[in-house]
Amino acid sequence: DGYEIRWGGDFENLQSASKRLVIITPIVLLLIFLLLHTTFRSVRLALLIFLAVPMAASGGVFALALRDMPFSISAGVGFIALFGVAVLNGLVWVSAAENLRTKERVPVQDATFQAAMARLRPVLMTAMVASLGFLPMALSHSDGAEMQRPLASVVIGGLITSTLLTSLVVPAIYPWFAPRLKEVELDDFNSEG
Repeated sequence: DGYEIRWGGDFENLQSASKRLVIITPIVLLLIFLLLHTTFRSVRLALLIFLAVPMAASGGVFALALRDMPFSISAGVGFIALFGVAVLNGLVWVSAAENLRTKERVPVQDATFQAAMARLRPVLMTAMVASLGFLPMALSHSDGAEMQRPLASVVIGGLITSTLLTSLVVPAIYPWFAPRLKEVELDDFNSEG
């Protein structure tokens, strides 16, 4: 009677940060989706680009498991950063394909192939530079490294999987997600081809 146990210090801070992360992560994902929708004015294209998020998350989870690291607040922050970079890869590719289709009047299949070829190197180089930039953090053993390693591991693992999968999956399914052009534009394609 009258006794209670309260955890304080680092544990209390961890609990507070975990609660904030549970609130912030869905908000960040919603904002990313809304920005994509605003950019393309298409739910379908926003969903296509948003597919990079689970692809990136799978790589981040795999990297944590491979390095035998538990999920932590710094890993959660790494996932948030990773989602932004992973979505950027899909955004670069889809914007190139949409530009070919709408401005240059290239048919969907040709736009898919041309965008995949033209944007492969920039997407790979962006992912490689970001991964190499996080490598020292992932391998560090200095003071405070226990906070840096999970964040860096999540970003590196997620970038590898999301870049590979985005480069393969997004071009493969883009024709099904691409908004249909108006009948007048389709007639233009048929008369030219």
